[in-house]
Amino acid sequence: MQSKSWRRVLVALLAMPLMMLAASAYSAPKTLLVLGDSLSAEYGLTRGSGWVALLDQRLQQEKIGASIINASISGETTIGGKNRLPALLSKHTPDIVIVELGANDALRGLQLSATQSNLQAIIDMSRQAKAKVLVVGMQIPPNYGADYAGKFAQLFPAAAKQNKTALVPFFMKDIADKPALFQADRMHPNEQAQSTLLDNVWPHLKPLLK
Repeated sequence: MQSKSWRRVLVALLAMPLMMLAASAYSAPKTLLVLGDSLSAEYGLTRGSGWVALLDQRLQQEKIGASIINASISGETTIGGKNRLPALLSKHTPDIVIVELGANDALRGLQLSATQSNLQAIIDMSRQAKAKVLVVGMQIPPNYGADYAGKFAQLFPAAAKQNKTALVPFFMKDIADKPALFQADRMHPNEQAQSTLLDNVWPHLKPLLK
């Protein structure tokens, strides 16, 4: 009986360093800056129900010390994000910048070269500010032109590969082909889709939090 008690104590003592190591991996508080458009700005949603708000909840649940600055604006383009970023970096000094932009560039038919250049500038500025970058990949329907849509979709993985940044391959994965997960405008995901958006981002964001 006594030997069993000692075994339990020994197991507990051996487990403690592992538990402390796991906790210390996320011990330094992080500041996350979300630079996005309506998909991250809770367009058409009840406040607090968007994927960024759900991200805040998940961070708390996993006991990861981090604060989120949601600088997303409905209708934002990559040029708008690029122009706003210097002030945001100066004010908030984020550890991680999540770049969720580009969809409105495509909707307006902007030159792909301009979107590419703006994404590169956003990545460069973020890195100069010592922030890690997570590029959020977007796609558009082929009715915008198969060639344009294909080249647009490649902008994001190309930027991530060139700069060796983290990448969410497709933000709207498991949503884009499900009409029931969209608002009446058929463009913006509804509340039911927000947890899926978070699930698409989380596996690529979590390693950056260590």
